[in-house]
Amino acid sequence: MKIVIAGGGGIGFHLAKLLSSAQHDIVLIDTNRDVLEYAQAHLDVQTVLGDASSIQLLKDINMVPVSIFLAVTTLENDNLVSCILAKKLGAKQTIARINNISNLQKEFKATFNELGVDKVISPSLLASQEIIRLLELSQVTDSFEFENGKVSLIGITIEDSSLYTGKTIEEIRNFKGTVYTPIAILRGNETILPRNNTLLRRGDHIYFITSKKEVDDLLNTIGKPAREIKSIMFIGGNVISMTAAKKLENDYNITIVEQDEKQCKMLVDELNNTLVIKGDPSNFELLKEEGLQKMDAFIAVTPNSETNIITSLMAENAGVFKTIALVENLDYTHISQNIGVNTMINKKIIAANNIFRYVRKGKVEAIASLHGVDGEVIEYEINKESRLTRTAIRNLKLPNQAIIGAVIRGEDTVIPTGDFMLNIHDKVIVLALPAAIGKVEDLFR
Repeated sequence: MKIVIAGGGGIGFHLAKLLSSAQHDIVLIDTNRDVLEYAQAHLDVQTVLGDASSIQLLKDINMVPVSIFLAVTTLENDNLVSCILAKKLGAKQTIARINNISNLQKEFKATFNELGVDKVISPSLLASQEIIRLLELSQVTDSFEFENGKVSLIGITIEDSSLYTGKTIEEIRNFKGTVYTPIAILRGNETILPRNNTLLRRGDHIYFITSKKEVDDLLNTIGKPAREIKSIMFIGGNVISMTAAKKLENDYNITIVEQDEKQCKMLVDELNNTLVIKGDPSNFELLKEEGLQKMDAFIAVTPNSETNIITSLMAENAGVFKTIALVENLDYTHISQNIGVNTMINKKIIAANNIFRYVRKGKVEAIASLHGVDGEVIEYEINKESRLTRTAIRNLKLPNQAIIGAVIRGEDTVIPTGDFMLNIHDKVIVLALPAAIGKVEDLFR
């Protein structure tokens, strides 16, 4: 599949990395020569220096064989224009990154479709949705639902007091007669796919797939009982915090701390039941004066990653139960469990994974990126008879770097064993590390 990506920044580079590992033919366009040289040194992609909104440049690349054109620069207008041109010149599908959330309204989407922009995505909106999801299940560091909640993917840190500490995967799979499926373990910077003899240690970060009705029981068993979130402090009054606050302010006590006076006035105009404080978000004394120690959750979304991390750690030390830090540097997402921040989110990764589902082979229903893990959880639908439906799972020759976590069959959720046989219309949730993604795609194509 030939895919053209306009914009080699955080989202574009992450997409190029994922797609090139899946053996797609990738063309990366950017106006910055240094960005392209870095991509050439680290990825197997073709690079083109220039403006993606240039008709001549797009003609030179030849859009006719292009399956997907992705415009993910930081300039919304350039993204929209380049998608419109690429579609007119023959690209089969176009996706544009936008910054103005109001452009996501249904009637505007229809207009974009008519012009030639098939999909529009907003990294800020996706990040705010991620925050809301994490607050709904406050004990976990990651939370993702498949099939409208039939299956839940959650991440949990193993503590000394946990009944799972010192147990093997085989022992916990049927602990107290309840079946849970661990699909990945993050130990320091190492990703481990759990096998029956894998021993869990204190500090391991473990990811489970389970039916939604089993989540509370799993959390209680593992030593993470529910805790209600009532009061939330955001630092950074941007689109992310404003969008999240609009959804949350009627059910939670929300405080937003923002330094810019103009931005504060905009927040006051847009929000009805949120306390807006004008002040320096990095001033910890100010945060304490505004009630930090009484907060149940602290969410740092300023433009400065280091400020977000440090203030989150301070909030943790002040006794705040849940901390979430927005970071720009992709490397930071791997270290949060080691330094004490509950969850770090990166809107570029969130956006890239949201886009990624549109470029997959096979019928992809959903895709999730695990916190700190170099892998993806992908939900495939089996839509035809194939070797998938003719033999037991253990005989499918699934790559060693992939694992089937759950199968959704109608209204039922099945945690499959090696003897399990897949059927047409089953929805299969698979964790695959980067080296295995291409082989898994071929299997489910």
